[in-house]
Amino acid sequence: MKFSILLYMERHSPDQDMREVRNNLMELVRMADQGGFEVIWTGEHHSLEFTISPNPLLTLANWANVVQTARLGTAVISAPYWHPIRLAGEAAMVDLLTDGRLELGIARGAYQREFDRMLGKGIDQREGVAYLKEMIPALKELWRGDYAHDGKYWSFPAATSVPKPLQRPHPPLWVAARDEGTFDYAFENGCNIMSTPLNSPVEEVQNLSRKFREACERHRDVPTPRFMMLRRTCVYDRPEQASMPVEASIAYSRAFATLFRNAGGVTNGFAELAPMEAIQDRADLTPEALQQNLMFGTPEEVVEKLKVYEAAGVDLFCFGADGATFGMPFEFTRRSLELFIERVMPHFK
Repeated sequence: MKFSILLYMERHSPDQDMREVRNNLMELVRMADQGGFEVIWTGEHHSLEFTISPNPLLTLANWANVVQTARLGTAVISAPYWHPIRLAGEAAMVDLLTDGRLELGIARGAYQREFDRMLGKGIDQREGVAYLKEMIPALKELWRGDYAHDGKYWSFPAATSVPKPLQRPHPPLWVAARDEGTFDYAFENGCNIMSTPLNSPVEEVQNLSRKFREACERHRDVPTPRFMMLRRTCVYDRPEQASMPVEASIAYSRAFATLFRNAGGVTNGFAELAPMEAIQDRADLTPEALQQNLMFGTPEEVVEKLKVYEAAGVDLFCFGADGATFGMPFEFTRRSLELFIERVMPHFK
């Protein structure tokens, strides 16, 4: 099993200088690159201070100036917010600027709050998957050459991607998947799969891995894609330090509910914390459940937890730094990554 990491700029107070936020993130990026992570990911979100990433491709182009060996990926581009010609061209440009290191992850989008603002009068978030399924074939055709499109969401005369990607026929594509239908779509369209058990118990890791294996059985005629699992991660020196990431994770989950279900307000980019009764799976948000279910623990505890993922067939584990250190001191976040690199990853070489 190999390792990747998901990173964002995060700001939790208007008093924090954005240059400090930028510099903190770049320090983590350098550490991840030098520490041997295969891919460094960032995602797309809009008008939110705790996930500052309005254009992940722009962020990756900047990281390419300091990242020497790791590949650079989007986890994820939200398909409904892009036009296929624009995404094809910008992704190809980043592939060129990074010397062919782009990994392009695409998904339907998550937050209803963003759908309400990014798409005219908005759509139901459940419709986002249809945008995703129309986007990926269009991208492949645009990277190949002149292509005219007449779909449900986009229509345009013959056009092509300029530039073309350095990686041929195109950068590796990834799809965020949790349901069987999306797993099948990924296999049928030559995409790798990124998935997450969210806050659920470890049984959900087994459930997602079962869906992957069953998709493999249904699609024996195509190459087996890679299977990445994202889990919120925090490593600490002493067991008594567990309360810090646990409390941070509860706050993050309440902010997530604010955005996912419009369960609270956002002022100048800072999200209110939704009341606990607005969260569906509250049983997974007790301190005991979070400490057990998420990738939280001392190095020795995290190694044992990761062996379960490796045995389940996960070939790329993603260190979810987003949310695990929600509003915590940067030095604690830095130490978590340092411990993972020095005392966890060597067990899986």
